[in-house]
Amino acid sequence: MSAIIENALIDLKGLLGQGQFLEAMDKYLADDVVLQEANGVPKIGKDVCIAAEKELLATVEEFIRYDINNVAISGNTSYYEAIMEFKTNDGQHHKFEQVNRTQWENGKIVNERYYHA
Repeated sequence: MSAIIENALIDLKGLLGQGQFLEAMDKYLADDVVLQEANGVPKIGKDVCIAAEKELLATVEEFIRYDINNVAISGNTSYYEAIMEFKTNDGQHHKFEQVNRTQWENGKIVNERYYHA
């Protein structure tokens, strides 16, 4: 399983690094995925998660970067540090540093949680 996860993470790094968030979500999210930002209310279901991402992306004026570093895989779980940076159409500059904990099944993300700095 770790080879499948490792290959998926390499692909994800490329997609996210180019700002292709919707493509990455469509390719890797399981239909019944659960995504959670820190202690926020989880988003449940691929369609719900993609709709929320589209709302966010509609506000992005300039994508600057999404970097993935320090990847670790144990069983069906992966961890990595991420830095995401972008500017929104209200003039705000956003930079998020986070650790992503991802659980995988059959090459798809079934549960992911983001821990922010």
